[in-house]
Amino acid sequence: MRHSNPHGSGAKGPDELRRQIEHTRSQLGDTVAQLVGRADVKGRARARAADLRDKAGAMTVQLRSGAAHAGHGVQDRAAKAGHLMQDRAAKAGHLMQDRAVRAGHDAQERMTKAGHLVQERAGHGGHALQDRALHAGHTVQHDLRVPRPVRTAMGTAMRHPRPVLIVGAAGAAVLGAAVIWRRIDRNR
Repeated sequence: MRHSNPHGSGAKGPDELRRQIEHTRSQLGDTVAQLVGRADVKGRARARAADLRDKAGAMTVQLRSGAAHAGHGVQDRAAKAGHLMQDRAAKAGHLMQDRAVRAGHDAQERMTKAGHLVQERAGHGGHALQDRALHAGHTVQHDLRVPRPVRTAMGTAMRHPRPVLIVGAAGAAVLGAAVIWRRIDRNR
C-alpha cells in the first residue's frame, strides 16, 4: 500500500515530523470516534422493537376494554383484532430484531475492518518514521563534515537504541523537574 504525504516531501526536521505525527494521530482519532458513534445500531433497533411491542400491547388493552363495554359480540371481534395486532407486532418486532442483528454484525465487521486499516496505517507510519530516522542516522554517521564525537555518538545510538531512549527520557525528566523547581522558586 502506498501512502502519499499531504505536506509534500519528507519532514524538514524533528519538529515538523512531530507535527505530522500529531496530525496523523488526530485524523485517526476522529475516524475512530465517528465509527464508534455509528456502532450502536443494534441497541437502537431493539429499543424500537420494544417500543412497537409496548404500543401493540397498549392497543390490545384498549381494544379489549372497549369491547367489554360494547357487548360480547364486539368483544369477540376486538379480541380477534387484538390478537391479530399482537401477532403482527410480534412479527414486526422479530423482523426489526433480525434486522438489528444483521446491522450489528455489519457494523461490527466494518469496525473490525476500520480497526485493521487504522492499525495498518499506524504500522506503515511507524515504519516510515523509523526508516527516516535510520537514514538520518546513517547520513550523520558517514558525513565527514559532522564532528567525530557526534558521529561516534550516532553510531552508538543506532547500535543500542533502547539505552539511548532510556537515558534521553531520564534526561528529559531531570530537565523538566529543574524547570518546574526554578519556576516555583521564582514565584516565592
